[in-house]
Amino acid sequence: MRIVTTIDEARSFVSQARARGKRVGLVPTMGALHAGHFSLIEAAAGECDFVVVSIFVNPTQFGPAEDLAAYPRTTEADHAGCRARGVDMIFQPSVEEMYSRGGLTEVTVSQLTDTLCGRSRPTHFAGVCTVVAKLFHIIPADRAYFGAKDYQQVAIIRQMVADLNFPIEIITCPTVREPDGLAMSSRNANLTAAERKQAPGLHSALLLAAETIRKAHPAAEEVVAAIIAHLSDRAPDGQIDYVQIVDPQTLADVEQTGRPVLVALAVKFSCARLIDNMLVDGPSACL
Repeated sequence: MRIVTTIDEARSFVSQARARGKRVGLVPTMGALHAGHFSLIEAAAGECDFVVVSIFVNPTQFGPAEDLAAYPRTTEADHAGCRARGVDMIFQPSVEEMYSRGGLTEVTVSQLTDTLCGRSRPTHFAGVCTVVAKLFHIIPADRAYFGAKDYQQVAIIRQMVADLNFPIEIITCPTVREPDGLAMSSRNANLTAAERKQAPGLHSALLLAAETIRKAHPAAEEVVAAIIAHLSDRAPDGQIDYVQIVDPQTLADVEQTGRPVLVALAVKFSCARLIDNMLVDGPSACL
């Protein structure tokens, strides 16, 4: 396994792999790798001949009051986990390497970024799209792998790829969860012991919503109210950022649930903001 830190090195090794006819898979990450990331790596390894994992904590997707400094960094464990799973190359650049000229250009996607996480993090997805576009240019992969926990992010990246004609296929893999249902996230490490006990309330709220929708197809506002009440009881230390029921394709809010919908939520604890979602009555092709 090669660990490279410069753009020129990354391009060189990937070009060599492609020249040998190898199918290249890319797993973009910010490090602090866990079972969710490893499931993406394993999916890439099963479908591709040359697997690249990027590890880069991208500062442009963090707001001024967000947790850039506190974001967990576990470099040695990340490298060991990648090596154990047969990763061919880790691309781990510095901020200076990725933004050597300061950066006067950003990539933005409209409409899909105006809802869900975009409402409280208005600059977040411009940072995500810009760094992902850079990665796609640096590492010309055949496929890139993302997790369904970040449903909005994947939808936005798919739109960017389609609009800008990137020759890459976006693969979405299922959310990986702890035994108690909590979605795997690098930010889970920042939860206090009390918050960690409450955090599975996000998933149980989604399960409650899915059951309610499938049984009765109530108005979306009724389901949202039920989720808020559930979170208030099960995760009282969390501050609800949003609870929304949206169209899986457009991410626009819906009024009725007698159709495929995405139920999505975000909850802030003292040092961690957690997100989760569940697709209800919708085919996997929605993502």
